[in-house]
Amino acid sequence: MIPKTLRPLAAEFVGTALFVFLGAGSVVINAHTAGALGATGVALAHGVGMAVIVSMTMNISGGHINPAVTAALWLADKVNARTAASYVVAQLVGALVGAALVKGLLPVAAVRVTLDGAPRLADTVTFMQGIWIEAVLTFFLVSAVFGTGVSPEAPRIGGFGIGLAIFVDALVGGGLTGAAMNPARAFGPAIVSGDLHGQAVWWIGPLLGAAAAGWLWRTVLLPKNR
Repeated sequence: MIPKTLRPLAAEFVGTALFVFLGAGSVVINAHTAGALGATGVALAHGVGMAVIVSMTMNISGGHINPAVTAALWLADKVNARTAASYVVAQLVGALVGAALVKGLLPVAAVRVTLDGAPRLADTVTFMQGIWIEAVLTFFLVSAVFGTGVSPEAPRIGGFGIGLAIFVDALVGGGLTGAAMNPARAFGPAIVSGDLHGQAVWWIGPLLGAAAAGWLWRTVLLPKNR
């Protein structure tokens, strides 16, 4: 029997591994099929995949599946520091496993050309622009997490509000920064492909956006206890 304390860590590990496999895998398959999925198909794979994953893990771990989300919930006093740290470790290890599955199971040439499905900055986007784009996109995503999953006033729609936020963000920012909004989504493929170029963008930007959203919801938007 798995100890109770390991259930949420297992959920975060498996959920992140699946998300990275599906998300990075969609990028790889889009390259393998000469763009048959298109930007909309890749965005759908990320958004719908996350909607299902959050829905299935929400009652076990809270369905974070993202170090930036975990950081925001920690800043908002929704999880303690020890839990947050253990979740991030589980997410990063899961991301490595998901990326390894992409590399081991999907077409080799497409895996190589897409760097295992890792997000990339467009040629027209500078390092600082990439950080701010990721920050804004993540602010929207984390606001969706609070508004549809954390607040006691949230509608009972599982993870689908979060998945829709990822889908919209990916449509807007996918061609600019890859719209990772998730350090683990960038970390796993980067490590497995051996290319860490620009990796700081997908850590600094999402953490900035998550911190801003966490502060806003904690201080203004979450209902206060009476």
